[in-house]
Amino acid sequence: MKDETKYIHAGYEPGNGDPRQLPIVQSTTYTYDSSDAIAAVFDEPTHALIYSRFANPTVMAVENKVAALEGGVAAMATSSGQAATVMSILNLCSAGDSFVSSSEVYGGTVNLFSVTLKKLGIEVIYVDPDAPEEELAAAFKDNTKAMFGETIANPSMAVLDIEKFARVAHAAGVPLIVDSTFATPVLCKPIEFGADIVIHSTSKYMDGHAVQVGGMIVDAGNFDYTNGKFPDFTEPDQSYHGVVYTKDYAVAPNIIKTRMQLQRDFGAYPSAQSAFVLNLSLESLDVRMKRHCENAQKVAEFLEGHDAVNEVRYPGLESFTYHELAKKYLRGGYSGVVCIDVGDRDKGTRFMDALKLVARQVHVADARSCVLHPASTTHRQLTDEELLAAGITPGLVRISVGLENVDDIIEDIAQALEQL
Repeated sequence: MKDETKYIHAGYEPGNGDPRQLPIVQSTTYTYDSSDAIAAVFDEPTHALIYSRFANPTVMAVENKVAALEGGVAAMATSSGQAATVMSILNLCSAGDSFVSSSEVYGGTVNLFSVTLKKLGIEVIYVDPDAPEEELAAAFKDNTKAMFGETIANPSMAVLDIEKFARVAHAAGVPLIVDSTFATPVLCKPIEFGADIVIHSTSKYMDGHAVQVGGMIVDAGNFDYTNGKFPDFTEPDQSYHGVVYTKDYAVAPNIIKTRMQLQRDFGAYPSAQSAFVLNLSLESLDVRMKRHCENAQKVAEFLEGHDAVNEVRYPGLESFTYHELAKKYLRGGYSGVVCIDVGDRDKGTRFMDALKLVARQVHVADARSCVLHPASTTHRQLTDEELLAAGITPGLVRISVGLENVDDIIEDIAQALEQL
């Protein structure tokens, strides 16, 4: 199937007399004919369902859809994008390990990496994503177990050179994790460029309506975890009957290990109802993303010529630093987020407060246009130095361009800028 068809049909194939729409299996548990049957499932969990804390038929159908869209071998849904991020790291790193991350990532991710994971004994090593390969490689240590970056960084809008990061990560014998939330598989498939694990905050474009929070982890199935750096994958897991993930689940050892260890213990799994709603949204994602991209391009072009705007960051503008990388990695558009610099914090908040149609909310990638001033909201926990390292200036404002008529969006932005 072509991608446009996969968005509608992948993941669930009804048989003769089955429901046309994906059924909601609203049950926490499943019954078996005997105690031996239950024991057999615990010995081989992929043969049947155990408990909806980490596997549910409705959720699994959506997982299969996203895996198909990304070109992965398997996927696992989570209750939030943050849960997907932390599980993707904890599945590879233990206390005493480190991982390398692009410095230009979402503020919540920075706090997770720099504060919470540090308390667990896991070190993050930040690198400039634009640095040459030699400099990136020099950041790795003997205990480094992964590399992390965002396809389109939130909110700096920097476009990741995925192939460069993949080369560096693989030369060091570790997998590359790419957060592709802003791109979605409509615009970019990081696995095609060497990524080993792709994660999403499905709360954004995949959901698209600010209805619910969610996340997804996709396993490319290409990385060799038997290279000596990942004993948790190659030695028996005593917490799960001595399973050896690279031996017993060679096709998708990363996702199976994440599900059977971390999801089993943390239980950050979405409900069947949530998966059903997400599936409905995925059916229109291809169409919605095209409109988001078209509107954002027009908004960015309008802003580029406005006297009150010092800088416009949008991958679709030829003047933007990352435009050439965007042309390489993004197809069919450049996402729906435009960032502008209006000078300082005061002007940033004044611009936000003057908007009438565009909503002020702690969200992005919604059908409705919305706006946020990162330095005073989502990234307010960062120091000025950390803000600049993340590509955030005091006057940076993030505009998430929605699906409204673009003339109405531009008119609202224009009147707000006039008040500066």
